[in-house]
Amino acid sequence: MMFLGLAIVLIAKLAPRKASRVRRDAPGSLSQELFDLAVRQGTAPDLIYVVAVRGYELVEQSVGVINDEGFGANYSAEGGRLVQLRIDRGTLADAACTKLPKRCEKDGAGWYRVGEGCHEYFAVRDDHHIRLTGRVGEVDRATLKAAVAGARPATNIPSAMPPPSRPPVRRGDLPTGDGAPIRHTGRGG
Repeated sequence: MMFLGLAIVLIAKLAPRKASRVRRDAPGSLSQELFDLAVRQGTAPDLIYVVAVRGYELVEQSVGVINDEGFGANYSAEGGRLVQLRIDRGTLADAACTKLPKRCEKDGAGWYRVGEGCHEYFAVRDDHHIRLTGRVGEVDRATLKAAVAGARPATNIPSAMPPPSRPPVRRGDLPTGDGAPIRHTGRGG
């Protein structure tokens, strides 16, 4: 019996470990590598925020651009629970909140919205908004509100980083004129 226990311990120590899918840094942190990745994808540096969601950890693979220049990331917790962070340009006025398909109510410095099994906390800062969304029953309203209220720009990262340069893509198979591809398929095609 002792031999079996020793074999299990030895196998556990020697077995290759799975690659980590979540950040194990301090809550609410973002590495320089992830920041640079988001900027290379087209995220505006001033829209890159970090949050600390109690019980959740940042999923590294989810960090990136949303829409034209916004920032998005997912946070996961035990049992496959997930919340989504989205920061993008634009605001939400009190009057517009009542016109949304979800139930929406003013809550402190932001809005709480719920509908279709999900709920979110939505806050406006200057010319952009911060949204944190999760499934009802998987994350509570207080956790969403606290995380959005504590959202902060990734200030430990240089904010003067220039956006990526995007030279036009030259395909070589597009003629001038109507832009249809040139396909030399031979007779009849």
